[in-house]
Amino acid sequence: MRVITQHRLGGPEVLTIEDSPEPRALPTEVLVRVKAIGLNPLEARLRAGEFPLLGRPPFVLGWDVSGVVEQATGSWRLRPGDEVFGMPLFPRAARAYAEAVAAPALHLARKPASLAHVEAAALPVVGLTAWQGLVDLGGVGEGDRVLVHGGGGGVGHVAIQIAKALGAHVIATASGSKRTFVEGFGADEVIDYTAVDFTEAVRDIDVVLDTIGGDTVERSLDVLRPGGHLVTAVAEEDAGLIARYEAAGRRFSGIAVDPDPVALRGLVALVEQGRLRVHVQETFPFERVADAHRLLDRGHLRGKVVLTL
Repeated sequence: MRVITQHRLGGPEVLTIEDSPEPRALPTEVLVRVKAIGLNPLEARLRAGEFPLLGRPPFVLGWDVSGVVEQATGSWRLRPGDEVFGMPLFPRAARAYAEAVAAPALHLARKPASLAHVEAAALPVVGLTAWQGLVDLGGVGEGDRVLVHGGGGGVGHVAIQIAKALGAHVIATASGSKRTFVEGFGADEVIDYTAVDFTEAVRDIDVVLDTIGGDTVERSLDVLRPGGHLVTAVAEEDAGLIARYEAAGRRFSGIAVDPDPVALRGLVALVEQGRLRVHVQETFPFERVADAHRLLDRGHLRGKVVLTL
């Protein structure tokens, strides 16, 4: 089979397509013939050497995957022919930039019929991040006021929809050019961060979901109600920030997404109810992975970028 690998750190040009033996599915795992691969900003950072999660090259990137089960080795959960999607093994290498992936059946779910493989591959990382931040950590419920930083991005546009499904009043920050895009996913209010200081525009927020990092995390303290909770998907647990939040009677949590079959089934349910969709800004054929990564490097995406096979 073909895989996209790299033998050195650097720009998109370091990504190369090579032949590799097909992976072997162990007991309770399945072999998936890949149809589409979701790309994430983290992978661009890993490629460039900004974040040493996978160690030194050579390595194969990728976690978001959608495809068809070809072999099921001792798995009662899935059968050959099942269309599946998921985020297997994270943060260990899933080697999803490939024509076939071996993955634990528990880390995959049957693809909703209403989702094409391209859309399904775009959903797992961003969907699980948003779900774990809002549902598991944030405990968002009916009537809560939720602020989503980066509402036009991959995690952000999915988080808006999940928060709305939970009954929250959702405020999102986004550039003015993304206002209509973000409103289309159900945001009740949109703050143009290029023109307005969000700390002057909102108050009494129950949960902030941050996808931006930097001083946005620190400044979000000012908009939380007493007992409110900041959940950030990009800033690590910081003892100083935790202390500041706790001294102010607020909570601070950093989230690192992990495979979660319960959350994955929750995402499937929302999709099947027509309450969740994922936006794919652009697709690229497998052979144009370098071009896809150049788009990742530019940032300011609307939703996701996907490779197709």
